[in-house]
Amino acid sequence: MVFSWILWQKKKSPMDFTPEHAITNHMSPETNKKLHGHRKRLREKYKELSINGLTDAETLELLLTLGSPRVDCKDTARALLKEFGSLAQVFEAKQQALMTVKGMGEQNSFGLTFIHDVARRFLSQRLQGRNVLKSSSDVADYLNHAMRHLKKEVFMVIYLDSSFAILDTRTIFEGTLAANTIYPREFIKSILDRNAAAVIVAHNHPSGNQTPSTPDRKLTKTLHHACAILDIRLLDHLIIGRDRPYSFADHGIMAEIQAEFQAEQ
Repeated sequence: MVFSWILWQKKKSPMDFTPEHAITNHMSPETNKKLHGHRKRLREKYKELSINGLTDAETLELLLTLGSPRVDCKDTARALLKEFGSLAQVFEAKQQALMTVKGMGEQNSFGLTFIHDVARRFLSQRLQGRNVLKSSSDVADYLNHAMRHLKKEVFMVIYLDSSFAILDTRTIFEGTLAANTIYPREFIKSILDRNAAAVIVAHNHPSGNQTPSTPDRKLTKTLHHACAILDIRLLDHLIIGRDRPYSFADHGIMAEIQAEFQAEQ
């Protein structure tokens, strides 16, 4: 089969390749030199000023040149930003959607979605062992990157030890959230399996509206009481939307739930 594949590759016509693999033989030496000089200036600009020195269009252009080293990617980068609205939304777009933009082929579309997934893993692993109270901005960055672009609701748990260092993060539910969709027994089991002493829970609102709903409040109360019975602390419930995460703790809701629980004992 390997031999047959090699023969097939040799028979392929240049038309079988996507535009991102096109070579620059058709370019004049002057145009080729100009393109090379432009990219060199962008790389030097990045080396001198870091990513903050590049516009979103320049950032995308440099990324696209990694997959299309012999193609002018300037117009494609601008088209991506025009189509999706921002650099973040370009990275959050599905591969099929990226491929509808002129100049984008399968390889470049794959590259951008892969970078997004690598960044999510990096942010997740960077949290391991950190004190969640001292790294709240990192937690917010990770949750925003991991959940803000999702089209369906996802429920995530951040597991902490007794000093509030992060042990693990896991998605334990996908779908429409309600008080009866997250089973307290399974939720508690996931905590005990990791020997966690405290947790933070988070879920996203695909609509972008971060205002907690009545089911959100009811679910938080149910999970808090299930944890409190076993002396596990539910520190916060975060809702991910279009802006920074909405914090139940920051808005006093966790304190209200805690006071209600103590009054019932």
